[in-house]
Amino acid sequence: QVQFVESGGGLVQPGGSLRLSCAAHGLLLDRYAIGWFRQAPGKEREGASCISSSGNSINYVDSVKGRFTISRDVATNTLYLQMNSLRPEDTAVYYCAAGITAYSDYECRLGASEYDTWGQGTQVTVSS
Repeated sequence: QVQFVESGGGLVQPGGSLRLSCAAHGLLLDRYAIGWFRQAPGKEREGASCISSSGNSINYVDSVKGRFTISRDVATNTLYLQMNSLRPEDTAVYYCAAGITAYSDYECRLGASEYDTWGQGTQVTVSS
């Protein structure tokens, strides 16, 4: 049974940091393109960052570039998202997701339709 267990969300003040974790069970992260998505109330789900199965290609949505860092630990099969300089507009439920396409090995994209395995989400709230 494939399962993602996400953790690390919470309440943080603007300018603060959080580190999200996504432990994968039942699939190997280095066989998939994997990503972090987020959904704020009343808004569409948005891709924040992704990494190709080879680990050689990483993408970020413009709004998080320079502040967020995606990484993975193949040994523990865990995906991370380090979030620094957090802003109120980063408030959302954050999801990890995995998918395979013809180009997953060398490229990842931030479209949600390219991912078919999703975690349950973890809430991130940035507020003073």
